[in-house]
Amino acid sequence: MTTTEGQELAAWARMLADGTRATVCLALLDGRAWTATELAELAGVSRPTISEHLNLLVEGGLLSEVRQGRHRYVELAGPETAQLLEGLSALAPRRTEIATSLKSASRRDAFARARTCYDHLAGRLGIAVIDTMTERGLLDWSDGLALTPDGTRWLEELGIVVKTGRGRPLVRPCLDVTERRPHLAGAVGSALCRHALDQGWVHRIPGGRALKVTGALTELGLSVGVVRELASRV
Repeated sequence: MTTTEGQELAAWARMLADGTRATVCLALLDGRAWTATELAELAGVSRPTISEHLNLLVEGGLLSEVRQGRHRYVELAGPETAQLLEGLSALAPRRTEIATSLKSASRRDAFARARTCYDHLAGRLGIAVIDTMTERGLLDWSDGLALTPDGTRWLEELGIVVKTGRGRPLVRPCLDVTERRPHLAGAVGSALCRHALDQGWVHRIPGGRALKVTGALTELGLSVGVVRELASRV
């Protein structure tokens, strides 16, 4: 790596070396587009301040901008950006979060139990999915991570359409920020998450990335005991 490349990497890394910008990027891991007003409220800063941060992140390639009429939305630039953010979060030292109320404890537990990571499933739910698929021979780890022919047939039987393209891998491990183990990302991970939401097997909990699991999630092959534990609380 040349000195210039090192300087460019350092300049890029400085985009995340700010608490407000990091907060914005982590919020956008829910895979949806947010307005500047929503992000300003989340980060506890003024509208002009958040606009400056968003402009920097868009110019730096971490976020992309979506215009709808007079409204401006921002979202993560793509799955590669989401992978970077989730991986950095998982590697960062984590302090034990002390819940100061029943509400905060419930929110913390829900986040760890089941959530989205950009457009795929994460938390204990995500780990249960990738473990179950591995045990059933739907995924093969012998040379990296690959979807097996049985895995392809299983997706077809469930009626799950996998959207490929833009150079996105079919399957990819993504280091889970709470479990510190890989959950399933890539085009298949995205398709599974989208299907689970469409079928009502999971529901978004307002105010974050956490998901509420229903008993119907056994359709993905998870054991009744695992689903019962994941669905036991809101």
